[in-house]
Amino acid sequence: MSKQASEFDHKAFLSTVTEQSGVYRMYNVDQTVIYVGKAKDLKKRLNSYFRKDVGSVKTRALVAHITAIDVTVTHTEGEALILENNFIKKYQPKYNVLLRDDKSYPYLLISDHKHPKLGSHRGGKRVKGEFFGPFPSAGAVWESLRLMQKLFPIRQCEDSYYRARSRPCLQFQLKRCSAPCVGKIADEDYQQQVALARLFLQGKNEQVIATLVEKMETASRALDFEHAAKFRDQISTLRKVQQQQFVSGVTAELDVIGFYRIKNQACIHLLFIREQKILGSKSFFPNIPADTTDEEIISAFIAQHYLGEDVEQGKIAREIILPMVIESQAEFAALLSKQVSREVKVSAKVRSERSRYLKLANTNAENSLNVKNSHKESMQARFRELNNVFELAKQIERLECFDISHTMGQQTVASCVVFNTEGPLKSDYRRYNVLGITPGDDYAAMSFALNKRYGKVTDSDKLPDIVFIDGGKGQLARAESFFAELDLKNTPMLIGVAKGESRKPGLETLIMAGSHQLISLPATSPALHLVQHIRDESHRFAIAGHRAKRAKAAKKSTLEDIPGIGAKKRQALLKYLGGLQEVKKANIEELMKVPGISTELATNIFNALHDNG
Repeated sequence: MSKQASEFDHKAFLSTVTEQSGVYRMYNVDQTVIYVGKAKDLKKRLNSYFRKDVGSVKTRALVAHITAIDVTVTHTEGEALILENNFIKKYQPKYNVLLRDDKSYPYLLISDHKHPKLGSHRGGKRVKGEFFGPFPSAGAVWESLRLMQKLFPIRQCEDSYYRARSRPCLQFQLKRCSAPCVGKIADEDYQQQVALARLFLQGKNEQVIATLVEKMETASRALDFEHAAKFRDQISTLRKVQQQQFVSGVTAELDVIGFYRIKNQACIHLLFIREQKILGSKSFFPNIPADTTDEEIISAFIAQHYLGEDVEQGKIAREIILPMVIESQAEFAALLSKQVSREVKVSAKVRSERSRYLKLANTNAENSLNVKNSHKESMQARFRELNNVFELAKQIERLECFDISHTMGQQTVASCVVFNTEGPLKSDYRRYNVLGITPGDDYAAMSFALNKRYGKVTDSDKLPDIVFIDGGKGQLARAESFFAELDLKNTPMLIGVAKGESRKPGLETLIMAGSHQLISLPATSPALHLVQHIRDESHRFAIAGHRAKRAKAAKKSTLEDIPGIGAKKRQALLKYLGGLQEVKKANIEELMKVPGISTELATNIFNALHDNG
């Protein structure tokens, strides 16, 4: 049985604590880890929590909830840093600074093929080829791919599309691909373009231009003016790109950490510099307990973002610039160097070019936090205005909106999106694959989605203040009927959102449940903007789910529905007979010749493909 916090005998505990380095975990009355820390001297550090003159608000609040403390001794402070980071990621303690972003970063990849493909890649580097990056977002990768298409006519299509070509595609007509798939370019010339693209991605722009100038002059001397003109245009495009890359320098590989803080809010802005270019940047908004120092925030960010076996090696730059000096700077440098088996510098108080980068990162951190707060204030103002429109006694805190998407009744998907006073709450979004209804029956689809979301809820569950139904009176009436059958004391307010006659934004009509009273808000109303935002988001989320489901259905082979045909036999059929159309044309005797296909199975396949079963 656990003790109350006031019963924790810290004197008895401290009398047994070692003076070695290590990590400690603090537990509350529910035996939940509420804080993880490290120390060179565990006894000295833990004693500091229980002094009478503790001035930190966070420490006093933490100590008030402690019922138990576990200690793990380590040989070095470096080991303590790694163990502390692992425990923080595992337990997500309430009183630690938490960085909630574990997504892997995307890369550009030049594949290892006869005609290499240039494309994006995310995840483990099991694919053969050369990787360039990392990039801060998928958007930065796609922007780079669009740029590369203008500079180097290298294919970006999938291998299956490339192998199936019998004539050039549209990209060849647009001069964005040299069509190696159908032999429109010699293999040697294609490899030369790949080599130039490789140099460009390594930041060797001048070397690329010098090579192209030489090729242009060689073609001109040989009176091959058509090729000379192509090289001239390529050089011109490259020079324009150089002019557009307004931020560049001599530093090859650098991560710059910008920082800005307003009370208990902080933004860390990470600037990615690879091959003398800024590839992009990313802002992080960590959850920070009250009374946390700036140094604690930066240290927690470095540990959680860079340390650990699950961290991609390419994510760690050769040098990391900090916005301030921190106590564990040397330890971090040693740990990161060991983790990637090369030297990693961790620097602060930088000058010259690095100083300009740091100033840029700090400016972006300040701007990002201000924009976030501005959006938050705007969203709260919209919620207040919506409260005024419906004259509710209780302040609105949670909205949910439903929409249905399908194509002629097929692959029907319903969406439920959630907003709170800070905006979209994407962790609570839900999609439902609608099953067991008449295709195209939107009313039945809405009932299905509502039942999935609310069918088993009780008054103690998290319920919205308002449920928006994207549709007219018919959809709203179906939602009313559903909620009327639920045994809830506090039923959410139901509002239908009907589009105007011309379906233009600003002409939406809100329909009140029960009375079916129509409410038309001015196009400038913040409340209407909030309704439009959540309606559009539910529409986008439903369509995205429907398109994914439709694409999956389009790719699905008819062989998958035949009993007894698994992945290996399906592959054997397609490979042996030369494709699905050939499988469909084959008779039972021909099907039996495929390795692993018995007479009975061949008969089942034939009947299934010809509707004779």
